[in-house]
Amino acid sequence: MKPTPAYTRGAALPAILAQRIAIIDGAMGTMIQRYKLGEADFRNEALKDHPKDLKGNNDLLVLTRPDVIREIHEQYLAAGADLIETNTFGATSIAQEDYALGHLAREMNVAAARIARAAADKYSTPDQPRFVAGALGPTPRTASISPDVNDPGARNVTFDQLRASYREQAEGLLEGGVDLFLVETIFDTLNAKAAIFALDELMEETGQRLPVIISGTVTDASGRILSGQTVGAFWHSVRHARPLAIGLNCALGAALMRPYIEELSRLADDTFISCYPNAGLPNPMSDTGFDETPEVTGGLMEEFAKSGFLNIVGGCCGTTPDHIAAIARRVKPYRPRHRHDPLLTSLVKAAA
Repeated sequence: MKPTPAYTRGAALPAILAQRIAIIDGAMGTMIQRYKLGEADFRNEALKDHPKDLKGNNDLLVLTRPDVIREIHEQYLAAGADLIETNTFGATSIAQEDYALGHLAREMNVAAARIARAAADKYSTPDQPRFVAGALGPTPRTASISPDVNDPGARNVTFDQLRASYREQAEGLLEGGVDLFLVETIFDTLNAKAAIFALDELMEETGQRLPVIISGTVTDASGRILSGQTVGAFWHSVRHARPLAIGLNCALGAALMRPYIEELSRLADDTFISCYPNAGLPNPMSDTGFDETPEVTGGLMEEFAKSGFLNIVGGCCGTTPDHIAAIARRVKPYRPRHRHDPLLTSLVKAAA
């Protein structure tokens, strides 16, 4: 296997991950809900007569209420986040088709990256540089699972359609100034492979080489992602991409996620590990919609760090800047998980 080219962006990140546990931000959607935005907030002059309802299309806010998104980024940075994600979880043309806004996908990604870039640059210091992760979500369609229970062979998207949509998204994120790509909340590995393929193509053609983090989603106590793979099978399906980090996010709280992060930490010995779980289980009576307080989530993440599982840690659904501040405080005393040197590992195996 030929060596991975040197990173042209985010080059300082690998050394940071080897030295300390890095903090990624928390939920964007949870924070947006606090602003109690109405339909008018999701429209600008160009969209004032758009025929479809747009409320809830949070990715669109980078064009219509960039002030809200910038403020949320800055709250997470003030809480101690080293990495912030662009507000682009659903900013692919495929996902935006639900709102008849597929034609705005690239513009949304460029704008989202620029907003996050400005916030990260504002908070960066020589001792704590901040990084912008270009977020690529799973899309609402799945390449591996039929949408029709009566027709197991049916599909509502092709690999090439996914690849093209992810390529457009990645081009916008790159133009906007991201430091790395984050393929996240993966419930279908084939979708993730389309994203990885698109990123490889883009970086090969542009000469830019950015770190890539891949994060899957274990959907229930079976320990499998939705398309049926175990954590181990998922890792072996994507390790060819040589990601900077592999991890899990969403679906589960930390307590239920623990055995799967432990397994991934054991199996993926030549890469870093990321983990950003939900704030426990859903609870409609809670302010955030989830059970766990910042101290509870922080305590659980401290146990992960103490056990030696983590290189990157943060929060997903239901987490807030208070959760991120608690996590950052609780994991700070612990050393990051050790990544085995790939060359040494191969020599040891050859000697055996």
